[in-house]
Amino acid sequence: MIHLATEQDKAVSPAPLGLYVHVPFCASTCDFCAFYQTVPTAGAVESFITGIAREAELVKWERPVTTVFWGGGTPGLLAPADLARLAAVVRSRCGGTPEEWTVELAPASVTPQRLAVLKEAGVTRVSMGVQSFQPALLDALGRQHTLEQIYRAYDAIRAADFKSVNLDLMFALPGQTEAEWIADMREAVRLAPDHLSTYCLTFEEDTKLWIKLSQGRVKLDPEHEVRLYETTWAELAAAGYAQYEVSNFARPGHICRHNFNTWHMHEWVGLGPSAASQHDGRRGGNIADLPEWLARVNRGERVTEDRVALTPALLAEDALIFGLRMNAGVDVSLWRECCPEAPWPAVDALLEQLVLDGLAVQAGGRVKLTQRGRLLADAVGAEMMEAFAPVEVDET
Repeated sequence: MIHLATEQDKAVSPAPLGLYVHVPFCASTCDFCAFYQTVPTAGAVESFITGIAREAELVKWERPVTTVFWGGGTPGLLAPADLARLAAVVRSRCGGTPEEWTVELAPASVTPQRLAVLKEAGVTRVSMGVQSFQPALLDALGRQHTLEQIYRAYDAIRAADFKSVNLDLMFALPGQTEAEWIADMREAVRLAPDHLSTYCLTFEEDTKLWIKLSQGRVKLDPEHEVRLYETTWAELAAAGYAQYEVSNFARPGHICRHNFNTWHMHEWVGLGPSAASQHDGRRGGNIADLPEWLARVNRGERVTEDRVALTPALLAEDALIFGLRMNAGVDVSLWRECCPEAPWPAVDALLEQLVLDGLAVQAGGRVKLTQRGRLLADAVGAEMMEAFAPVEVDET
């Protein structure tokens, strides 16, 4: 595995290693969600925790785990005793205390008992999926929590004294006005979380919202989305939240280290059904099916889906795509040195055009997008993929 030790990297960790655990349980499916999930029966939970312990034994790593992230699904649906069992499995493989340990929670699943278990286990960071403070918009998303549950959960999380708390919000929701989005942000700021993630609604295939879009029941409005992005960045900057990635804002000392390391193409191990890994020279994922995942783990198999070798060119491509989404940009010179065989003429031509178009600025070997460029980050990423695409040779 290639590791580029920039000064910024050294400030975080000399050789970061992340551990991601996908907890696939949800009581219901939100209209926008495309992540793998299943109903949390007693048998399914038992199979999951047993499988995580077995899968963790299959993975070999020497250095301590730097960051842990539990996503889902809804990890908070596990009973306190099951959370403690899962945490014990994770701690046994960390080789020490992780610098950061994040757990995603839904407001309806937060209880003092669950929070006490997580705090005792060593969790340092809680990320709560609020999405909106507007009841009608929550209902339109298929979210199951109420405003009362949001406030009660937030107060309980703060009372448990975790080092960092994040709130997830979503914008460009069907029927959402700019005024409603500003009200949501200001209410979130009033609660004073340490970190805010603001996601523009995307329509993933096979979700309820995708079906509504295909039926014409909801419509896309790119110009409205651009206005909401610009409003978001201005509002949160004024409130003291520094943007460090297109969708992520933090007070000093509260960036999400796990995601930061991932965007810098460091290694992480993924455990659980549908969990992805980038480790030991390969990238891939587990099958998104709890019983089949367990069967494969019992046979000693993991990371069998979309499995590819981690070549320098692949890492360089993704480092530029994700690096340009960050406000600090990406040091292209480091990747040029690491991967001389990448198609740099095509990449350089793209970067030069981005600068000419006012979408990026370049200082030395570092390139970063301007605000206008960040509004087009997805399109820039797609163009970068084209620049790295192998040139097809006509053999006729």
